[in-house]
Amino acid sequence: MAKNQVQFQKGLSLMDFLTQYGTDEQCRNALFDWRWPNSFVCPECGYPGYCEILSRRIYQCHRCHHQVSVTSGTIFEATKLPLTTWFLGMYLLTQSKNGVSALELMRQLGISYNAAWRMKHKLMQVMKERDDQQPLVGTIQLDDAYWGGERHGGKRGRGAPNKIPFVAAVATTEEGHPIAMRLSKVEGFRKKELANWARKHLQASSIVVSDGLDCFSAVQTAGCGHHVIITGGGPASVTQEALSWVNTMIGNVKNAIHGTYHAIGKKHLPRYLAEFSYRFNRRNKLEDMIPRLGYVAVRTPPMPARLLTMAEVRW
Repeated sequence: MAKNQVQFQKGLSLMDFLTQYGTDEQCRNALFDWRWPNSFVCPECGYPGYCEILSRRIYQCHRCHHQVSVTSGTIFEATKLPLTTWFLGMYLLTQSKNGVSALELMRQLGISYNAAWRMKHKLMQVMKERDDQQPLVGTIQLDDAYWGGERHGGKRGRGAPNKIPFVAAVATTEEGHPIAMRLSKVEGFRKKELANWARKHLQASSIVVSDGLDCFSAVQTAGCGHHVIITGGGPASVTQEALSWVNTMIGNVKNAIHGTYHAIGKKHLPRYLAEFSYRFNRRNKLEDMIPRLGYVAVRTPPMPARLLTMAEVRW
């Protein structure tokens, strides 16, 4: 039997990673190249001429004299951690199939738990914002899913009070192979909620395949076609071939989250779902995930700790 080329790809080994990003200077140069791939441009006035103030490791515009560091205005702004620590954290998050907990990051990086938690959530926010900019297109399998379980003796099923609903969507090729996925927490499975979600995450003219849950018809308001498959419920419903990939992804993400994390708060669940989707959507070239994540990270605005801990993450 032929090996799965995605599963058995070489990826980026730890030795290769250290060769490319093992020093602070290498990390700083990488951030500069990702932020200004065509040479420096002043973020204040757009002028390309600059000089570097070596004693402070900042760049100064020749025209307006605005000063900027390679991390200012990015997700790395105001960090007290060495860039080598950030890059190793990026490596661990992108090269692990099932994710890495903040506790494991703490141990691997030799930093405090709070610092590891902030790093992880900032990088997951980068992943989420990037995928939110890229709507799914083509034939899309859609299903409802829930995180959490009923309390002992409590109500079971969709109405259980401690279940967190989320939408699972997988775009597939004409041959039925998965291309990309999106996992999004929603407030509930209502037509208005699904219509808003579809307008943000689906490209018009896509064909959505789902079960008979009534709210899924709202994808038509986003200009998508809708094909309904009556599954009948029960264990047999997840064996429908037309919905096989979305059901597989739901099972995989639940197993991954259960196996990696002790507990996930409701307001942070969207980031964890986005982390799983981000890695899956870029699974074909593991060796490119560091530069791809870094390129987006230097274009993601700063996110102070108060926003990470207090804000309810949407979709």
